[in-house]
Amino acid sequence: MTFRTLDDIGPVAGKRVLVRADLNVPLDHGAVGDATRLQAVVPTLSELADAGAIVVVLSHFGRPQNGPDPALSLRAVAAALGSVVGRPVTFIPDCIGSATETAVGALASGSIAVLENTRFHPGEEANDPAFIAALARLGDLYVNDAFSAAHRAHASTEGLAHVLPAFAGRAMAAELDALAKALGHPTHPVAAVVGGAKVSSKLGVLMHLVDRVDHLIIGGAMANTFLAARGIDVGASLFERDMLQTACEVLAHAAAAQCTVHLPYDVVVATAFKANAAHRTVNVHEVAANEMILDIGPHAVEALGDVLKVCRTLVWNGPMGAFELPPFDAATVALAQTAAALTQGAGLVSVAGGAVTKEALNHAGCADRFTYVSTAGGAFLEWMEGKALPGVLALEREGK
Repeated sequence: MTFRTLDDIGPVAGKRVLVRADLNVPLDHGAVGDATRLQAVVPTLSELADAGAIVVVLSHFGRPQNGPDPALSLRAVAAALGSVVGRPVTFIPDCIGSATETAVGALASGSIAVLENTRFHPGEEANDPAFIAALARLGDLYVNDAFSAAHRAHASTEGLAHVLPAFAGRAMAAELDALAKALGHPTHPVAAVVGGAKVSSKLGVLMHLVDRVDHLIIGGAMANTFLAARGIDVGASLFERDMLQTACEVLAHAAAAQCTVHLPYDVVVATAFKANAAHRTVNVHEVAANEMILDIGPHAVEALGDVLKVCRTLVWNGPMGAFELPPFDAATVALAQTAAALTQGAGLVSVAGGAVTKEALNHAGCADRFTYVSTAGGAFLEWMEGKALPGVLALEREGK
């Protein structure tokens, strides 16, 4: 993959640099609940501002339905970004137009400004050429540092890369490098952990992975569907009855591709879906009719740990069980800690992504010991499916 980064951007002093960031963070009464995405863009913003650029940040926020919505303004996020980046950040109350052009023109070299929510204009999601041109009038250069929005062919994520010199920001470049190592050109053996509730939501991921990994570890309620597809009675467990044939097709595809699929053979069950519910650990063939599988068992976890020990690369998306409810977090925590230890001590390349996955790894206390943990959700899943991401393709074309 060929794309230009900030290493290739040249002198930027006095130049207006449009930086597409992902400032779509949780906001509660004006306070940011999770500043991870703000922190991710700090290296790019600081580097450009320190070099004398006029840094103009573009982002969407939420899903406004009928034009500007005060509840979805980026004003409060801009203030929070200033705190995170450690320098003043100006807020400009629109993202196009003559008043915006005047405001950007008044910015001094080395300053940072955040424009209002790009989705307040329908041209953003329509990738409208006129809207792209209006945005482009605000900048001399374009930097995309929002991998988490790269699966959308919108004006600020894809269109601008075709009309301004385009570069990947530090977070985007790090993400693309990590993903290339994980599935683009990985060192084998490769393991993939895929958890979550529904086979239907990750069918594309599963079918793509079995052709590319040596070991596919399936957890969460998704594993229940695969167990049921193998004729195992999963009692009152959540599973997708209409996906049983599809699960069989995934297993057949994996066998043909010589990919070993790992399903739990011992599980933790309970009759109530709540924290600290009475529970027991049983063989998968011993689940009672009124019991739900809420986690995989300790013997399965130990066996999966042994699998990871022989692998050189790991891709992770989704928890092993209902990790939000103790003690059904045990398998997720144990396997994550094993992966982290192998990353630190044995050179395992471990790449994880997705909001729930990040939450689970933080819960396990080991997110910072993985090789890379993506802040992306939908973009990470589409990458795992092997789909081309418009925001990345635009940079790749411009980088050649």
